[in-house]
Amino acid sequence: MSLQGIVCIPGSCGELVQGTSSGINFHVTCPVNWYSKVTVTVVPSLKKIFFPKTRIKTAWAVRKMLNYFGYPDFGAIIEIASSLPLSKGMASSTGDIAAACYAVAAALKIRLDPEIVAETALSIEPSDGTFYPGIWSFDHVKGLISEKIGESFSLGILALDFGGIVDTLEFNRSPGLFFYNQINEPKTKKALELVKLGFSRKDPFLIGKGATISALANQIINPKPRLGELVEFVTSLGAYGINVAHSGTVAGVLLPPGQERNKCLISKIREKFPEIKNYYPLLFTKGGPRFLGKIKKRGEASCKNISMGEILVQLQQNMG
Repeated sequence: MSLQGIVCIPGSCGELVQGTSSGINFHVTCPVNWYSKVTVTVVPSLKKIFFPKTRIKTAWAVRKMLNYFGYPDFGAIIEIASSLPLSKGMASSTGDIAAACYAVAAALKIRLDPEIVAETALSIEPSDGTFYPGIWSFDHVKGLISEKIGESFSLGILALDFGGIVDTLEFNRSPGLFFYNQINEPKTKKALELVKLGFSRKDPFLIGKGATISALANQIINPKPRLGELVEFVTSLGAYGINVAHSGTVAGVLLPPGQERNKCLISKIREKFPEIKNYYPLLFTKGGPRFLGKIKKRGEASCKNISMGEILVQLQQNMG
């Protein structure tokens, strides 16, 4: 006998705001339509966890969830379908871990509180809050803050990758991080106020302004090449602003929906900023799980209308 759960969790294009509030870490989630899809087949007689060799963190999450639900002797088989780039600040690890948590619960026909997902994910590593339904402010290190900011709405995001990788664990251990976050707190507070107001009014210009403040403040922590020039250039072309992966390598150009695929706009940005290595046309979306297959609870989100093209977005290379 086996039980199966299949769940998608959105990746992210960095964060809309990130920093500290009175010394407590937080970020505002920026989920996008690029998903980590995890299938967990729970097999009571198996005892062991079988998983892709590069996904040991996901295996830990599955074991922790089986223990939490009272099935420490159960085994499982994990399958992952995700093309989210690793170590870029796009919530690839969080997507895998959170989707696995929800998939175990779905296989066992149990409704899972996102707070349990948060606790499980943070016991493994600092995590994005994309597993919360909607848009949230979340403490990605200790989970001390979890506040819903609002709901998503139509917004295009052209994610620009400057190359390289950032190790999340090492980044959050940086000795100067707390000091620089303290310096940035007045700017971070202003950015958060603008983003919250933007969501309450459904005003992308306010969200873009707040995100840009946070992105530029983060230059003293994890600088992106010529970010100030990029802000001026894209806003002159009609963008609402810029957000960044504060602990990653990508920056997002916030745009009216549809403009993220505007070939003329993309060409102008690539010509002006040749240091950009890759680009990914994305859409802002809601956070939280999307359940595939027949196993889901009433009132939970469904991703039955999500195509495999969305789940496995093809990477757009900046050459050719």
